[in-house]
Amino acid sequence: MPEEQNQTIMAVDELQAIVQRCQILEEADFKGEDFNLFQVAGQKCLEDGYAAQLLEVIQNEKNKVIIKNMGWNLISPLVRCIFMYKQEDDKREHCLKILDQLAQLCNPKELFLSLLEQIEQTSGEQVCQTVMLLLQPLQTVLLKLQNKKAYSVGLSLAMIMNQLTPLPVPYTKQQIEEDKLGLCQCCNAVVDFAKPFVNELVKNTEKSSEYNDMELKEELLKFCMKSLKYPLLTAQLEQLEGIEEHPFRHFATEIIDILWDIKELIPLVFLRRKDRSPHWENQEFAEMEQKNSADSLACLSYLIFVQHLGIDCVPVVFSPSYLLQCNMTHIEVLLKRTEESMLSKGLDLFESCLLRMEDNSLLHQYLEFRTFINVPQDLVKVMTLCPIEHLRKKSLSILQLFIDKFDTEGKHTLFRCLLKTSNHAGVEGYIIKNIKDQIHLSLTKTCDNVWFTGHHLISLLDLVLMLPEGAETDLLQHSDRIMASLNLLRYLVIKDCESDNQTGVWTTLAKIERNFLKPLHVGLNMSKAHYEAEIKNKKENRKEAHSSNTVCSVTVGGEKLPAMTTEMQLQVLHSALFTFDLIESVLARVEQLIEVKIKAVMDEHS
Repeated sequence: MPEEQNQTIMAVDELQAIVQRCQILEEADFKGEDFNLFQVAGQKCLEDGYAAQLLEVIQNEKNKVIIKNMGWNLISPLVRCIFMYKQEDDKREHCLKILDQLAQLCNPKELFLSLLEQIEQTSGEQVCQTVMLLLQPLQTVLLKLQNKKAYSVGLSLAMIMNQLTPLPVPYTKQQIEEDKLGLCQCCNAVVDFAKPFVNELVKNTEKSSEYNDMELKEELLKFCMKSLKYPLLTAQLEQLEGIEEHPFRHFATEIIDILWDIKELIPLVFLRRKDRSPHWENQEFAEMEQKNSADSLACLSYLIFVQHLGIDCVPVVFSPSYLLQCNMTHIEVLLKRTEESMLSKGLDLFESCLLRMEDNSLLHQYLEFRTFINVPQDLVKVMTLCPIEHLRKKSLSILQLFIDKFDTEGKHTLFRCLLKTSNHAGVEGYIIKNIKDQIHLSLTKTCDNVWFTGHHLISLLDLVLMLPEGAETDLLQHSDRIMASLNLLRYLVIKDCESDNQTGVWTTLAKIERNFLKPLHVGLNMSKAHYEAEIKNKKENRKEAHSSNTVCSVTVGGEKLPAMTTEMQLQVLHSALFTFDLIESVLARVEQLIEVKIKAVMDEHS
């Protein structure tokens, strides 16, 4: 008989011998040595392909007490063998039957700990496979537990989610369809795993008004909050063509259903839950918990108000402005993120809330809320710093939408705020154009608009018609702002007669000349002289150099440009001069218009 076969038969015989010896013992008389011998013999049977014989031993009624006490020891080798065999292999089927039998027969507490340990020890590509394999036996065991059931359910869900969290979330249609690591499938399997415990909570609550298992409710709530942060905050949740049931949309719907069933959906969406957040001695843990909670709540709002999952549960009594107010904290959280999936969710949520509102309907008092000031500033950062073009463009259109929703006093306040905080010439130019549009509406409408005429407008013009650093201002860097300011001034001079002076521009002309026009003249002369000298130097250096392709660097508008040839540098310098000429021509036209208007008035009085 071959030696290998002989060893295998020995392993089965050893198992039978241990089992027969333990059959005559009382449960209390089992020793540590018995546990070890049973584990070693059972593991050897599994590894040598004798799962069928092991299954017979486990199914034998005489061995019921032995399996109850010792069976949990086989979980680790059993899981290894299941992954070792191919799907269609009979030995794999025997292993799966053993796992099912162990879930039915073993001491629930011991088996629970063994299953959790197995999930904790898995990593990498096997995480989802291991979790999905052990969910059913874990659920069976938990349903049998009498003591600390809520704690054990919470521990299981937390362990599973902690193991899944490091895995990358499929984002594109192709990644979702491939589901390479099995995450999409696994997430939905975990929800199914949790359902009996949700149903138990709901059933007991309906049966008795006095029943209130707060511990189980809190554990299920924690699971939902973790699921909202991962994978849903990162996941792409739009409907995808060709995918009949989007796995993450299905998962999101299930999570919202659980929140509704445990009566936590509405409190999460509309109420603050500071009083129920855990108390941490360590400040770092407290801040992390707060951040995780903020991320989860932001994702929940996105699911409801953008994807309309669970929207039927939301009362229709709330005004659009109140819904915006509720969501501004969530929008702020999302706009501070740099990941595309989260930024786009923040922009979509903001846009969705604004589109519910009528133009000019948002009261200026809302700007007293901190978030109503912070969010447009975050939007400006996305517009100017985000490397993703379509998100930059979208943030600009949403800023305009936000402006449009405010009443005139609100617009006035918002413009002041953005002019003081944006620190970006392009954004300032855009705001100045908006101011011009509001002034135009004020001058052409029959109703009186005090916020864009008279002394209120003058306070705004003081921020617009000035150079940030006087004549020393970098005109190239601030060219967008300067051109918008000049165009606004030109509009005011043309549209508002000195005799009417609705805008108040004529009474403040001396200040405008002192703070804006004269420094701009001086700055233009200095800048043009500087750039003309630079061009002259470059041309002289080019003549001296052996080749016109000499590479060096140049600083324009306060920023060092990439290394360029002399020819390229000359093009940049000429472009700067062209900008100065453009500013100068508009400045000359504005001064000419002012002179003509003043002369006309003087002629009238003479």
